[in-house]
Amino acid sequence: MLFGSFLPWIATAAGNISGVRGAGMWTMYAAVLGVAGAIIRSHVIAGVHAAILAVVAVALPLWQVLHLAGLVGLFSGWAPGPGLVMVFGGGVLAGSAALSLFRAARTGAPTA
Repeated sequence: MLFGSFLPWIATAAGNISGVRGAGMWTMYAAVLGVAGAIIRSHVIAGVHAAILAVVAVALPLWQVLHLAGLVGLFSGWAPGPGLVMVFGGGVLAGSAALSLFRAARTGAPTA
């Protein structure tokens, strides 16, 4: 997700638009929070970090696509770039990790 925030989010005939020119900055901040959550030993706190990361990484790319579809039309002269797809995919994976962490905390699995 961190790398996807810097890659092009929107591809147009006039050129690519980088993610850090808009919502990619927020996904970058959330990715750094996710890295911090990865080193925490508590399943619950790490799960909260992953859940926040998942919400940001799924909501902002979806908002970007819906916003552009409302402005210009659905894929009329633009296409989602690789950064947008990477951030969205990372958000889905972070959501899966959050669910796994919450399940591990509920069953009382030992921390590594």
